[in-house]
Amino acid sequence: MMVTAALSVATIALICQFTLALPAETQAVDASVDFFPVANGGGSMLDKSGGLGEPLNVIISAKSSPTVLTKSGLTLFAQAIGFSTECLGLHIGDPQTANLGDGNGDVNEMGVWRADFGDIGLGTCLESLEGGNHFRAWTQNGSSADSGAIFLAVSKEEDLSQHHTIIPDGYNIGRDELVAAAVGTHKHPLLPLSFTTTSASLSGLLAAGTQGVNHNISQDGIVKLLTVTMALSI
Repeated sequence: MMVTAALSVATIALICQFTLALPAETQAVDASVDFFPVANGGGSMLDKSGGLGEPLNVIISAKSSPTVLTKSGLTLFAQAIGFSTECLGLHIGDPQTANLGDGNGDVNEMGVWRADFGDIGLGTCLESLEGGNHFRAWTQNGSSADSGAIFLAVSKEEDLSQHHTIIPDGYNIGRDELVAAAVGTHKHPLLPLSFTTTSASLSGLLAAGTQGVNHNISQDGIVKLLTVTMALSI
C-alpha cells in the first residue's frame, strides 16, 4: 500500500504549514549570487570517496526559494522529481565529504537521496536493490562564502550484486537524468506544493576527464545550475 493513504488532510495541512514557516535564516546571505566558486576558497568540485572523489555536477542556486535550500526543503523538492530519502532511513557505508571553499573545510554529506520508483515511502528500497539514480548534497554556508547554495554529487549506480559501483558514464547520465526530471513545474505527490526549475550549463568549474574521479569513470566537466522556485499548489 502506498504511504499516501496514511496521511490525512489535516496532517498534510500541518506539514505544509510547517514547511512554509521555516526560519528566515535559511535565506542566502548574498542573494545576488548563485554560489561562490569553490576553488576561490581552496575547495574542490570533487568530493572525497575512498581516496578519490565524485564530481559535484549539479548546484542548486542560492537564488532558489529559501525553503528549498534546507535539508527538509531539498527532500520535498526531491520527492517532487522522483527521489526520496534512503530506504527506511538506513545508510550503509561511510559518509562522503566535500570542501566547498567556504571556510568549513571537509564536511560530511547532509544525506543521500535515491530514485523512488513512484513510491516516496518505500521506493528507495527498490533502488538499493536494483540500482538507479541517486545524489548526495552539501550546503555552502561557511563564514567565508555563505551563499546557501546546495552542491549535489549525482550519479547512476549498479545494483546491489555489483556493490553499487557507478555504471559506465554514470556521472554524466545521473546528472542529465536528474536535470531532465527537474526542469519545468512538478507537484509534490502528497502535499499542495509545486516546484518550478530552470537549468543552465556551466563550464570551467570542474575539469573534464578521469583525474581524481572515483571508479576511473570519465565525465564531461559540465555542471548544471538549477534555480528552484517553490509555491503553494492548491
